[in-house]
Amino acid sequence: MDFPALGNTSVIGLQWGDEGKGKIVDLLTEHFDVVVRYAGGANAGHTVRVGNEKFALHLMPSGILRPGVRNIIGPGVALDLEVLLTEIDGLRARGVEIGSNLLVSRRAHLVMPYHKKQDRLGEERLGAARKIGTTAKGIGPCYADKALRTTALRVTDLYYPADFRARVAEIVADRNRVFAALYGDGDPLDAAAIADRWLGYAERLRPHVNDTTLTLNEAIAEGRRILFEGAQGSLLDITHGTFPFVTSSTCTAAGVAAGAGVPPAAVRSYVGVMKAYCTRVGSGPFPTELSDATGGLIRERGHEYGTTTGRPRRCGWFDAFATRYSALLGGITQAAVMHLDTLSTVGDLKVCTGYRVNGELLKTFPADIRELESALPEYETLPGWREDISGATSFEMLPAAARNYIDRLEELLGIPITIVSIGAERTATLHRKSRLGEGRAASNTPRKAGG
Repeated sequence: MDFPALGNTSVIGLQWGDEGKGKIVDLLTEHFDVVVRYAGGANAGHTVRVGNEKFALHLMPSGILRPGVRNIIGPGVALDLEVLLTEIDGLRARGVEIGSNLLVSRRAHLVMPYHKKQDRLGEERLGAARKIGTTAKGIGPCYADKALRTTALRVTDLYYPADFRARVAEIVADRNRVFAALYGDGDPLDAAAIADRWLGYAERLRPHVNDTTLTLNEAIAEGRRILFEGAQGSLLDITHGTFPFVTSSTCTAAGVAAGAGVPPAAVRSYVGVMKAYCTRVGSGPFPTELSDATGGLIRERGHEYGTTTGRPRRCGWFDAFATRYSALLGGITQAAVMHLDTLSTVGDLKVCTGYRVNGELLKTFPADIRELESALPEYETLPGWREDISGATSFEMLPAAARNYIDRLEELLGIPITIVSIGAERTATLHRKSRLGEGRAASNTPRKAGG
C-alpha cells in the first residue's frame, strides 16, 4: 500500500463515529506533510496511543504527534477556544511541540458560552424521549448561527476588539432574553466577562492564526502531501445521516473541500474507517443494537466509553447494509477495520446484510426515521474465534475464522479492506492485500449483500 502514490487522502468514518479515525490518521501521517481537520468541533474525540501513552484529542489534528508535520484547523471547524488552548497546554506539558506546526483558519466559527448553554437547555426541554443526545458542546447552535450569519462570530473577528465587544454585547442580550422567556432561565450571561475572556484567548491564539485556505492551496501547488482528518461518522451527516439524530456538519467525503478550503479534485483517495462491529452514542435508531450480555461483553472488551463525554456506547453487530450506503456516499477507495481483537471470545458473529420494513426487503438505507426505527435486520452468522490475536504481526497469522470474517465484510461492502487493527497502539495494525485489488475505487453500484 503506497499512500504517497495515491496523492492527497481523506479519512472518513463510515458508521456513527468513534470508529478509530484518530489511530488511522496517526498511522498514515508518516506518509504526509500536512494534516487537516475540516469539520465538527470539540464533540469529536480522537484517541491515539503511542507506546504506553494515550492521547485524547478533540480539536487538535491527530498529526500533531508526528514531528515535522504541519497541522491545520480549517474554516469548516466549530472552534472552541477554551478546549483548544487547554489541549495545547496539556500536550506541551507532555513534551509535544506546538508552534508553527499548528495553524488555525481565520474563517473558523467560534463556539461561545451561549452556544453551550443553548445546547444544554434545548436538550433539557426536549426531555428524555425526544432529545438528540448531543454532547452539549455547543456545536449545533454554533453552526446554526453560521447559517443565520448576523449572529455568528469567527476567529478573524477577535482581532477587532471594539467590534467584537459590541457584537458580543448585542448577541448575549438577545440570548439572555430568549433563555429567560423560552426556558425560564434566571441566570443571565455576562457579555463583558465573555468578551474579556475571549479577547485574552485571542492573544494566545495569535501566533497560530493563518489564512489556511491560501496555505493549503500553496501546499497543493508545491506538491505537498495532505491528509484530511474527518470527524464523527457518515451516518451522523447532517444531510445524509439518521436525521434528526445527527451532527450539524457535513462529515461525509462531500464536506472535505468546503470545510478545508481546497478544490474537490485535490483529494485523490478516501480511506473509510469502521469497527468490526457497530457502536453509537446518544439517541437515535440503531437496528443491530445488542441490549444483552453480548452487547455488554463487546462494550467492556472494546472499552466502549466516549472519549469526549465518558458515556457508555451502545454496541451491536456489524451493519453491512448501512456501511455500504456510507461507502457509496463517500466514494471510498479503501477501508480500515478497527477493533477486530474485541470480537475474540465473543462466539458466533452476526452481520446485518439488509433491512426489512413491513415485511419488505429495502433496496437502500432509508431516509425516513420512522422506517429506520421499525427496520428489522437480516443477519447471516459467521463462526467466531477464541484465540488472542493481539500479538499477530501479519494478516496471515490471524485465525482462519478472523480472516474469513474480514473477507466476508469486504465482499459485502464491495470495497478493498487494506488495514486491520488488532489493538489500540500504533503498531497493532496489520496491512492486508485485498481480494478486490488494493486501492481500487469503490464502485457506484456496490455488490449486493446476501439476505
